[in-house]
Amino acid sequence: MTFTGFPDAGLVFYEGLEADNTRSYWTDHRAEYEAHVRAPLQALLDEVAPEFGGDAKVFRPYRDVRFSNDKTPYKTHAGAVVHDSGSGTGAWYVQVSAEGLLVAGGSWRLESDQVERYRRAVDSDVPGGALEQEVARLRGAGFTIEGDRLVRSPRGYPADHPRIDLLRHRSLHASRHWPPAGWLHTRQAATRVRDSWREFSALNRWLADNVGATTVERSPRR
Repeated sequence: MTFTGFPDAGLVFYEGLEADNTRSYWTDHRAEYEAHVRAPLQALLDEVAPEFGGDAKVFRPYRDVRFSNDKTPYKTHAGAVVHDSGSGTGAWYVQVSAEGLLVAGGSWRLESDQVERYRRAVDSDVPGGALEQEVARLRGAGFTIEGDRLVRSPRGYPADHPRIDLLRHRSLHASRHWPPAGWLHTRQAATRVRDSWREFSALNRWLADNVGATTVERSPRR
């Protein structure tokens, strides 16, 4: 299948799912999800992902409700990811929903050994300064910088450290969101995803060079 855009019917499907997140709605409208959401998302991934290497996958539509107070069974968005298999750290992400299109890159989860290496690198002038510049560049290009962060300074680092904001991070990623618009239903969506993912490549390279893969055994995630 050639990617031609995300049909409006896919966004309408998610509007309905937000209003009625039940098994009966899902069963009645699953064909719409498969045709107008999953199929174009897979086609987009097939087209764009090879440039970025690593393992690519579309996430399952079911929520893991085991440890959540929210027991609604289905995600109200569809997401796909390309992991940087060479580093075991960075990734490129895309998500479509009734709210439009979201792209992101970086790391969403660092284990304790990775956090330690990340902070050592941020503390050092050369790698730390390089990350500071890259984060500033991404912000200047319109991306939002996010990630799990400590409220206070991490142990062993002074509150007046020149890169204390980065040191508080336990994960680090950049993202951009576009609300629904006509271009989302065209091939321009693939161009925006590809161009944004290229913007994230320097951040992922920094993570690969300075953080790397974890040696901690991770619990499985959906």
